[in-house]
Amino acid sequence: MKLRLVRGSDYYTLSPLINEWWGGRDMSDMLPKLFFDHFKNTSFIAEKDGKIVGFLIGFLSQSQPDESYIHFVGVHPDFRKHKIGKELYNQFFNVVKQNGRHIIRCETSPVNKGSIAYHTKMGFEIESGDKKIDGIDVFTNYDGSNQDRVLFIKYLD
Repeated sequence: MKLRLVRGSDYYTLSPLINEWWGGRDMSDMLPKLFFDHFKNTSFIAEKDGKIVGFLIGFLSQSQPDESYIHFVGVHPDFRKHKIGKELYNQFFNVVKQNGRHIIRCETSPVNKGSIAYHTKMGFEIESGDKKIDGIDVFTNYDGSNQDRVLFIKYLD
């Protein structure tokens, strides 16, 4: 497997695959092309035999000088459990540290139990929300009406 920085052209390869990778959930609108054009230095592609098998789109916060944010991560279903996500996250963590940042934030939907489990396994803490769903802290309407989210934070050494 090879990791590299994202390129604008990767959008045209990944965009049609995202809904498929998420088991038919309509997710492609959450990753517009602007992320592939404006966050190239902090976003990564995992390739195997020239085929994209994973990606991480992240950026350094412009508003919070010690923080960074992971916007979207995906691994091809056939390549899960191969530590591709872990490699992508670690690459992002390294870039964050090189840029003097110590806090990483991200979020997920409360229905995405796999994402919640994965992030806590990677050392992210769930932030205290304003309600609980299935025992998990959630922020009500965080991304709009009926768009509750689980918010994560990770502190780097």
